[in-house]
Amino acid sequence: MINVIGLGYIGLPTALMLASHGNEVVGTDLDKGLVATLNAGRTTFKEDGLKDLFGEAVRSGIKFTDKYQLADTYIISVPSPYDNFSKKVDPRYVISAVGEILTVCAPGATLVIESTVSPGTIDKHVRPVIAARGLEIGKDIHLAHAPERIIPGNMVYELVHNNRTIGADSKEIGDRIKDLYSSFCQGEIVVTDIRTAEMTKVVENTFRAVNIAFANELCRICRHDGIDVYEIIRICNMHPRVNILQPGPGVGGHCISVDPWFLVGDYPSLAKVIDESMKTNDSQPEFVLNRIHDIMRENNLTDTKRIGLYGLTYKENVDDCRESPTLQLIKAQERHLAEPLKVYDPMVEKDLVCNQYHDFDRFLDDIDMVVIMVKHGHLIDNMEKLDGKIVLDCHNICKLPGVYHL
Repeated sequence: MINVIGLGYIGLPTALMLASHGNEVVGTDLDKGLVATLNAGRTTFKEDGLKDLFGEAVRSGIKFTDKYQLADTYIISVPSPYDNFSKKVDPRYVISAVGEILTVCAPGATLVIESTVSPGTIDKHVRPVIAARGLEIGKDIHLAHAPERIIPGNMVYELVHNNRTIGADSKEIGDRIKDLYSSFCQGEIVVTDIRTAEMTKVVENTFRAVNIAFANELCRICRHDGIDVYEIIRICNMHPRVNILQPGPGVGGHCISVDPWFLVGDYPSLAKVIDESMKTNDSQPEFVLNRIHDIMRENNLTDTKRIGLYGLTYKENVDDCRESPTLQLIKAQERHLAEPLKVYDPMVEKDLVCNQYHDFDRFLDDIDMVVIMVKHGHLIDNMEKLDGKIVLDCHNICKLPGVYHL
């Protein structure tokens, strides 16, 4: 039996996928409300294909509880935040989950850590917890690391089709966990050691963060000299060995905006490019705020209450607002003591900020200028409704005349 610990954005889809492919699965989460919602037959976030997968898993016998279970395999998918000051990973949730598992697990059980951690976290924080219980790793308990590689908005597809990495202390355990994930994963699964698996996941997201930072910095350079950054990128990307990403209003989510800081925290004297790249991305919402003020002055707009932000989520077509650039921009605006901007997002049902609208037409009626922070499909389908508004397009998707860009 498999006990999946943590039923958030990664743990829940993983548990459902395992159950729907013939594995006996119990999902555990300490949030009783979340567990009650799942047991009532409802998913806890929006995701393409998740409802169908949920129904299939329920028919296959998956169970949800707030209690740790007796099992031979545990998949730990709990949060791994970082400390804002030290930039180091905070492993307390992983440590806590491991400690709880050791009180109930079967002899010889395997603990698979899916949570993204900085390189060396399992050596420094997980192994000592096991050793303190008098248990021998490799005999009484086995360890593996299987970092996820999926993105909100396309999780169900990517769980099946993306390649994966399994880190383990021995080939035997690595191959066994590989067989487990192979029950649903059609991508290539590479088995390596734990430290390498830890590093590869963080490096993948760091590579993307650095590329985004380059695009954002290029955007600022082109803005300074009055050059069209999108035309520059289009032409440069015609080179067979160049692939510059697109600039945007910032970086959000719980991977690209977080994982690179693990390397900065652990290697402060070495990760210089990474450090500067993260600072560039983190300051991009402030850059957007400055663009808003410049455009307001150019158009003689004096009332920030007539400015609207379209999009609260960190990316398009999801309801995930973790590390959202829009929320970062709103915090930056609060520091300037300005009137709060109006906000609308079709994917977000709960009120997260003041002046948040839930009716698109009423939102547009109450603003003179709209800032496209997120390129939801909803906006693309309704782009003509922005005609007559002053538009700051942070994603280069609006083809109406007179649109401003970053």
